[in-house]
Amino acid sequence: MTPFTLSPFSQPHPDISITGTVQRQANQLAIAFTLAGNLDQVRIPTPSPTPTRQYDLWEATCFEFFLGQPHQDAYWEFNLSPAGDWNIFHLEAYRQGLQEEAALQSLPYQVQRTSSLTLALTLNLNPILAAHQPLEMGICAVVQSPKLALSYWALTHKGPQADFHRRDSFILKI
Repeated sequence: MTPFTLSPFSQPHPDISITGTVQRQANQLAIAFTLAGNLDQVRIPTPSPTPTRQYDLWEATCFEFFLGQPHQDAYWEFNLSPAGDWNIFHLEAYRQGLQEEAALQSLPYQVQRTSSLTLALTLNLNPILAAHQPLEMGICAVVQSPKLALSYWALTHKGPQADFHRRDSFILKI
């Protein structure tokens, strides 16, 4: 299991931390995010009674990760809202050819809120990738605050603007 900590792109941002773990065993990917700190500074969507696949989840508090194969242009984007709504996109190259990933029709994950917010997902990658293929991963989050602009959190920020799609930010090898 590999721990991670996300860093904000810029100031100001809510007084929070975003940490987690990721693990790949065979072709099962397990990822967990924990948002801790002053949660009053974060807009957390109300849980949906019937979570669905939705667009534009990154316009509010949303946890995300990206998967790509080394030396390949194509990659996947996974969006997970604390409300339970989700989406998975396949892209042919950097921000090109965005399409919903049809091979995965659901993304069930658990959200737990106590003094912190935890989101945990275990995903079978077999519908999109063979088990032996190495992966590069980018992990990130968008945080909405009642008083501040959206803040962008990631393992690393490689460019002059927050851009989770940059392949040089897929720094975790799994």
